[in-house]
Amino acid sequence: MRAEDSATSQVTIAVEPAEGGLPRPAPFARRPARRGTLLALLGVVTFSLTFPSTVWGLESFGPWSLVALRSLLAAALSGGLLLVARVRLPAREHWAGLAVVAGGVVVGFPLLTTLALRTSTTSHAAVVVGLLPLTTAVFSSLRTGIRPPRAFWAAAVAGAAVVIAFTVAQSGGALSAGDVFLFGALLVCAAGYTEGGRLAKVMPGWQVTGWALILTLPLALAGTAVALVYEPVRLTAHGVVGLVWVSAVSTFLGLYVWYRGMAEIGVARASQLQLAQPLLTLFWSFFLLDEQVAAAAPVAAVAVLVCIALTQRAGRTRS
Repeated sequence: MRAEDSATSQVTIAVEPAEGGLPRPAPFARRPARRGTLLALLGVVTFSLTFPSTVWGLESFGPWSLVALRSLLAAALSGGLLLVARVRLPAREHWAGLAVVAGGVVVGFPLLTTLALRTSTTSHAAVVVGLLPLTTAVFSSLRTGIRPPRAFWAAAVAGAAVVIAFTVAQSGGALSAGDVFLFGALLVCAAGYTEGGRLAKVMPGWQVTGWALILTLPLALAGTAVALVYEPVRLTAHGVVGLVWVSAVSTFLGLYVWYRGMAEIGVARASQLQLAQPLLTLFWSFFLLDEQVAAAAPVAAVAVLVCIALTQRAGRTRS
Protein backbone atom coordinates (compact mmCIF):
# COMPACT_ATOMS: atom_id res chain seq x y z
CA MET A 1 0.00 0.00 0.00
CA ARG A 2 1.26 3.44 -0.89
CA ALA A 3 1.91 6.01 1.82
CA GLU A 4 -0.78 8.36 0.55
CA ASP A 5 -3.32 5.51 0.46
CA SER A 6 -2.47 4.64 4.02
CA ALA A 7 -2.88 8.23 5.11
CA THR A 8 -6.22 8.46 3.37
CA SER A 9 -7.47 5.29 5.00
CA GLN A 10 -6.51 6.62 8.41
CA VAL A 11 -8.74 9.62 7.83
CA THR A 12 -11.74 7.91 6.32
CA ILE A 13 -12.06 4.93 8.69
CA ALA A 14 -11.46 6.61 11.99
CA VAL A 15 -12.87 4.57 14.86
CA GLU A 16 -13.78 5.10 18.46
CA PRO A 17 -13.69 2.46 21.21
CA ALA A 18 -16.88 0.59 21.99
CA GLU A 19 -17.94 -1.60 24.85
CA GLY A 20 -15.76 -4.69 25.16
CA GLY A 21 -12.81 -3.00 23.46
CA LEU A 22 -14.15 -3.55 19.92
CA PRO A 23 -13.84 -0.59 17.53
CA ARG A 24 -16.84 1.02 15.87
CA PRO A 25 -17.01 3.62 13.08
CA ALA A 26 -17.03 7.23 14.22
CA PRO A 27 -20.35 8.91 13.49
CA PHE A 28 -18.88 12.31 12.67
CA ALA A 29 -18.53 11.65 8.92
CA ARG A 30 -22.13 10.41 8.64
CA ARG A 31 -23.81 13.29 10.43
CA PRO A 32 -23.00 16.08 7.91
CA ALA A 33 -24.17 13.87 5.01
CA ARG A 34 -27.48 13.13 6.72
CA ARG A 35 -27.98 16.75 7.68
CA GLY A 36 -27.09 17.94 4.18
CA THR A 37 -29.53 15.49 2.60
CA LEU A 38 -32.33 16.64 4.91
CA LEU A 39 -31.59 20.30 4.17
CA ALA A 40 -31.56 19.73 0.41
CA LEU A 41 -34.79 17.73 0.61
CA LEU A 42 -36.40 20.56 2.57
CA GLY A 43 -35.36 22.94 -0.20
CA VAL A 44 -36.93 20.71 -2.85
CA VAL A 45 -40.20 20.53 -0.90
CA THR A 46 -40.36 24.32 -0.56
CA PHE A 47 -39.68 24.77 -4.29
CA SER A 48 -42.36 22.24 -5.22
CA LEU A 49 -44.98 24.40 -3.48
CA THR A 50 -43.99 27.58 -5.32
CA PHE A 51 -46.43 27.20 -8.23
CA PRO A 52 -49.49 26.36 -6.07
CA SER A 53 -48.57 29.25 -3.75
CA THR A 54 -48.30 31.58 -6.75
CA VAL A 55 -51.80 30.58 -7.84
CA TRP A 56 -53.04 31.37 -4.34
CA GLY A 57 -51.19 34.70 -4.38
CA LEU A 58 -52.89 35.65 -7.65
CA GLU A 59 -56.24 35.52 -5.83
CA SER A 60 -55.26 38.72 -3.99
CA PHE A 61 -52.61 40.40 -6.13
CA GLY A 62 -51.97 41.10 -9.77
CA PRO A 63 -48.99 39.34 -11.38
CA TRP A 64 -46.75 42.40 -11.31
CA SER A 65 -47.67 43.25 -7.71
CA LEU A 66 -47.08 39.68 -6.57
CA VAL A 67 -43.63 39.48 -8.14
CA ALA A 68 -42.61 42.91 -6.84
CA LEU A 69 -43.81 42.19 -3.30
CA ARG A 70 -42.16 38.76 -3.42
CA SER A 71 -38.79 40.28 -4.28
CA LEU A 72 -39.23 43.11 -1.78
CA LEU A 73 -39.98 40.87 1.19
CA ALA A 74 -37.27 38.36 0.29
CA ALA A 75 -34.73 41.16 -0.14
CA ALA A 76 -35.63 42.58 3.28
CA LEU A 77 -35.11 39.18 4.90
CA SER A 78 -31.83 38.58 3.06
CA GLY A 79 -30.57 42.07 3.86
CA GLY A 80 -31.26 41.51 7.55
CA LEU A 81 -29.37 38.21 7.49
CA LEU A 82 -26.38 39.76 5.72
CA LEU A 83 -26.31 42.58 8.27
CA VAL A 84 -26.53 40.24 11.26
CA ALA A 85 -23.76 38.07 9.81
CA ARG A 86 -21.70 41.19 9.01
CA VAL A 87 -20.94 39.94 5.53
CA ARG A 88 -18.58 42.10 3.51
CA LEU A 89 -19.52 43.44 0.10
CA PRO A 90 -18.57 41.12 -2.79
CA ALA A 91 -15.56 42.00 -4.91
CA ARG A 92 -16.19 44.33 -7.83
CA GLU A 93 -15.63 41.61 -10.43
CA HIS A 94 -18.51 39.56 -9.01
CA TRP A 95 -21.25 42.16 -9.39
CA ALA A 96 -21.87 41.43 -13.08
CA GLY A 97 -22.46 37.76 -12.29
CA LEU A 98 -24.74 38.71 -9.39
CA ALA A 99 -26.73 40.87 -11.81
CA VAL A 100 -27.28 37.81 -14.03
CA VAL A 101 -28.45 35.83 -11.01
CA ALA A 102 -30.79 38.66 -10.02
CA GLY A 103 -32.21 39.05 -13.50
CA GLY A 104 -32.69 35.32 -14.05
CA VAL A 105 -33.60 33.80 -10.69
CA VAL A 106 -35.00 36.71 -8.66
CA VAL A 107 -36.87 38.68 -11.35
CA GLY A 108 -37.13 36.80 -14.65
CA PHE A 109 -38.22 33.34 -13.50
CA PRO A 110 -40.80 34.49 -10.91
CA LEU A 111 -42.28 37.07 -13.30
CA LEU A 112 -42.53 34.79 -16.34
CA THR A 113 -43.92 31.83 -14.39
CA THR A 114 -46.44 34.08 -12.64
CA LEU A 115 -47.63 35.40 -16.00
CA ALA A 116 -47.81 31.83 -17.31
CA LEU A 117 -49.88 30.61 -14.37
CA ARG A 118 -52.67 33.02 -15.26
CA THR A 119 -53.56 30.70 -18.14
CA SER A 120 -51.64 27.47 -17.46
CA THR A 121 -52.37 24.94 -14.73
CA THR A 122 -49.70 24.23 -12.15
CA SER A 123 -49.50 20.60 -13.28
CA HIS A 124 -48.81 21.70 -16.84
CA ALA A 125 -46.21 24.24 -15.69
CA ALA A 126 -44.54 21.67 -13.43
CA VAL A 127 -43.88 19.30 -16.32
CA VAL A 128 -42.49 22.07 -18.53
CA VAL A 129 -40.22 23.38 -15.78
CA GLY A 130 -39.05 19.80 -15.26
CA LEU A 131 -36.78 20.58 -18.19
CA LEU A 132 -34.88 23.17 -16.13
CA PRO A 133 -31.99 20.85 -15.08
CA LEU A 134 -31.34 19.98 -18.73
CA THR A 135 -31.54 23.62 -19.80
CA THR A 136 -29.10 24.52 -17.05
CA ALA A 137 -26.72 21.81 -18.28
CA VAL A 138 -26.67 23.40 -21.74
CA PHE A 139 -25.95 26.84 -20.33
CA SER A 140 -23.29 25.45 -18.01
CA SER A 141 -21.57 23.65 -20.88
CA LEU A 142 -21.49 26.82 -22.95
CA ARG A 143 -20.33 28.96 -20.02
CA THR A 144 -17.64 26.65 -18.61
CA GLY A 145 -16.54 24.77 -21.73
CA ILE A 146 -17.06 21.39 -20.03
CA ARG A 147 -18.44 18.91 -22.58
CA PRO A 148 -20.53 16.02 -21.16
CA PRO A 149 -20.50 12.69 -23.07
CA ARG A 150 -22.85 11.91 -25.95
CA ALA A 151 -25.07 9.75 -23.75
CA PHE A 152 -25.79 12.82 -21.64
CA TRP A 153 -26.95 14.86 -24.61
CA ALA A 154 -28.98 11.96 -26.02
CA ALA A 155 -30.96 11.79 -22.79
CA ALA A 156 -31.24 15.59 -22.71
CA VAL A 157 -32.68 15.71 -26.24
CA ALA A 158 -35.11 12.91 -25.36
CA GLY A 159 -36.31 14.86 -22.33
CA ALA A 160 -36.75 17.99 -24.42
CA ALA A 161 -38.77 16.03 -26.99
CA VAL A 162 -41.08 14.70 -24.27
CA VAL A 163 -41.68 18.18 -22.85
CA ILE A 164 -42.32 19.78 -26.25
CA ALA A 165 -44.68 16.98 -27.30
CA PHE A 166 -46.59 17.32 -24.02
CA THR A 167 -46.97 21.08 -24.23
CA VAL A 168 -48.07 21.02 -27.87
CA ALA A 169 -50.60 18.24 -27.19
CA GLN A 170 -52.05 20.05 -24.17
CA SER A 171 -52.27 23.32 -26.12
CA GLY A 172 -54.37 21.83 -28.92
CA GLY A 173 -51.53 21.46 -31.40
CA ALA A 174 -49.85 24.83 -30.86
CA LEU A 175 -47.89 26.54 -28.12
CA SER A 176 -49.93 28.91 -25.98
CA ALA A 177 -48.86 32.24 -24.51
CA GLY A 178 -48.39 30.50 -21.18
CA ASP A 179 -45.96 28.05 -22.78
CA VAL A 180 -43.97 30.89 -24.27
CA PHE A 181 -43.64 32.44 -20.81
CA LEU A 182 -42.62 29.07 -19.32
CA PHE A 183 -39.92 28.39 -21.91
CA GLY A 184 -38.65 31.94 -21.45
CA ALA A 185 -38.52 31.27 -17.71
CA LEU A 186 -36.41 28.17 -18.36
CA LEU A 187 -33.85 30.18 -20.30
CA VAL A 188 -33.42 33.05 -17.83
CA CYS A 189 -33.43 30.75 -14.79
CA ALA A 190 -30.86 28.43 -16.37
CA ALA A 191 -28.61 31.42 -17.01
CA GLY A 192 -29.05 32.57 -13.42
CA TYR A 193 -28.37 29.09 -12.00
CA THR A 194 -25.26 28.71 -14.15
CA GLU A 195 -23.82 32.04 -13.07
CA GLY A 196 -24.83 31.44 -9.48
CA GLY A 197 -23.08 28.08 -9.50
CA ARG A 198 -19.92 29.75 -10.75
CA LEU A 199 -20.09 32.42 -8.04
CA ALA A 200 -20.80 29.80 -5.36
CA LYS A 201 -17.22 28.60 -5.81
CA VAL A 202 -15.89 31.89 -4.43
CA MET A 203 -18.61 32.75 -1.86
CA PRO A 204 -21.28 30.80 0.06
CA GLY A 205 -24.35 30.07 -2.04
CA TRP A 206 -26.74 31.81 0.34
CA GLN A 207 -24.69 34.98 0.01
CA VAL A 208 -24.98 34.75 -3.78
CA THR A 209 -28.76 34.70 -3.42
CA GLY A 210 -28.71 37.40 -0.74
CA TRP A 211 -26.67 39.88 -2.75
CA ALA A 212 -28.72 39.16 -5.87
CA LEU A 213 -31.85 40.02 -3.90
CA ILE A 214 -30.24 43.21 -2.60
CA LEU A 215 -29.49 44.21 -6.19
CA THR A 216 -33.19 43.99 -7.03
CA LEU A 217 -34.30 46.01 -4.00
CA PRO A 218 -34.59 49.41 -5.80
CA LEU A 219 -36.51 47.78 -8.66
CA ALA A 220 -38.72 45.90 -6.19
CA LEU A 221 -39.54 49.11 -4.32
CA ALA A 222 -40.41 51.01 -7.48
CA GLY A 223 -42.30 48.07 -8.95
CA THR A 224 -44.36 47.62 -5.78
CA ALA A 225 -45.30 51.29 -5.66
CA VAL A 226 -46.41 51.36 -9.30
CA ALA A 227 -48.04 47.93 -9.49
CA LEU A 228 -50.17 48.41 -6.39
CA VAL A 229 -51.62 51.57 -7.96
CA TYR A 230 -52.68 49.91 -11.21
CA GLU A 231 -53.52 46.41 -9.96
CA PRO A 232 -56.36 46.09 -7.45
CA VAL A 233 -55.71 44.16 -4.25
CA ARG A 234 -58.37 41.80 -2.88
CA LEU A 235 -56.94 40.30 0.29
CA THR A 236 -57.90 36.69 0.99
CA ALA A 237 -56.41 34.08 3.29
CA HIS A 238 -55.09 32.14 0.31
CA GLY A 239 -53.61 35.27 -1.22
CA VAL A 240 -51.71 36.25 1.92
CA VAL A 241 -50.44 32.71 2.52
CA GLY A 242 -49.34 32.48 -1.09
CA LEU A 243 -47.39 35.74 -0.91
CA VAL A 244 -45.71 34.79 2.37
CA TRP A 245 -44.73 31.39 1.02
CA VAL A 246 -43.20 32.52 -2.29
CA SER A 247 -41.25 35.34 -0.63
CA ALA A 248 -40.24 34.09 2.82
CA VAL A 249 -40.10 30.36 2.11
CA SER A 250 -39.46 29.70 -1.60
CA THR A 251 -37.18 32.65 -2.30
CA PHE A 252 -35.52 33.10 1.10
CA LEU A 253 -35.63 29.98 3.30
CA GLY A 254 -35.80 27.51 0.42
CA LEU A 255 -32.69 28.84 -1.29
CA TYR A 256 -30.89 29.10 2.04
CA VAL A 257 -31.40 25.45 3.04
CA TRP A 258 -30.86 24.31 -0.55
CA TYR A 259 -27.41 25.89 -0.77
CA ARG A 260 -26.50 24.69 2.73
CA GLY A 261 -27.46 21.16 1.70
CA MET A 262 -25.44 21.39 -1.51
CA ALA A 263 -22.42 22.56 0.44
CA GLU A 264 -22.55 19.48 2.67
CA ILE A 265 -23.42 16.69 0.20
CA GLY A 266 -22.24 18.17 -3.09
CA VAL A 267 -24.01 19.58 -6.13
CA ALA A 268 -24.39 16.21 -7.90
CA ARG A 269 -26.20 14.46 -5.04
CA ALA A 270 -28.38 17.49 -4.32
CA SER A 271 -29.41 17.85 -7.97
CA GLN A 272 -30.64 14.25 -7.98
CA LEU A 273 -32.94 15.07 -5.08
CA GLN A 274 -34.45 17.90 -7.12
CA LEU A 275 -35.63 15.41 -9.74
CA ALA A 276 -38.65 14.76 -7.49
CA GLN A 277 -39.80 18.39 -7.69
CA PRO A 278 -42.17 18.14 -10.72
CA LEU A 279 -43.96 15.13 -9.28
CA LEU A 280 -44.29 16.85 -5.90
CA THR A 281 -45.81 19.89 -7.63
CA LEU A 282 -48.33 17.64 -9.38
CA PHE A 283 -49.24 16.23 -5.96
CA TRP A 284 -49.74 19.67 -4.43
CA SER A 285 -51.75 20.97 -7.40
CA PHE A 286 -54.16 18.06 -7.04
CA PHE A 287 -54.65 18.25 -3.26
CA LEU A 288 -54.38 22.02 -2.70
CA LEU A 289 -55.91 23.42 -5.87
CA ASP A 290 -58.29 20.59 -6.83
CA GLU A 291 -56.82 20.60 -10.32
CA GLN A 292 -57.79 17.81 -12.65
CA VAL A 293 -54.34 16.57 -13.57
CA ALA A 294 -54.25 15.35 -17.17
CA ALA A 295 -53.41 11.69 -17.54
CA ALA A 296 -50.45 12.61 -19.73
CA ALA A 297 -48.97 14.98 -17.12
CA PRO A 298 -47.59 12.41 -14.64
CA VAL A 299 -46.48 10.17 -17.52
CA ALA A 300 -44.60 13.07 -19.10
CA ALA A 301 -43.14 14.07 -15.73
CA VAL A 302 -41.85 10.55 -15.08
CA ALA A 303 -40.39 10.35 -18.58
CA VAL A 304 -38.58 13.65 -18.04
CA LEU A 305 -37.24 12.45 -14.68
CA VAL A 306 -35.95 9.26 -16.29
CA CYS A 307 -34.14 11.29 -18.94
CA ILE A 308 -32.63 13.59 -16.32
CA ALA A 309 -31.52 10.58 -14.26
CA LEU A 310 -29.79 9.19 -17.34
CA THR A 311 -27.94 12.48 -17.80
CA GLN A 312 -26.75 12.29 -14.20
CA ARG A 313 -25.51 8.74 -14.70
CA ALA A 314 -23.79 9.60 -17.99
CA GLY A 315 -22.03 12.51 -16.33
CA ARG A 316 -20.72 10.27 -13.56
CA THR A 317 -19.48 7.52 -15.88
CA ARG A 318 -17.23 9.95 -17.67
CA SER A 319 -15.41 11.06 -14.49
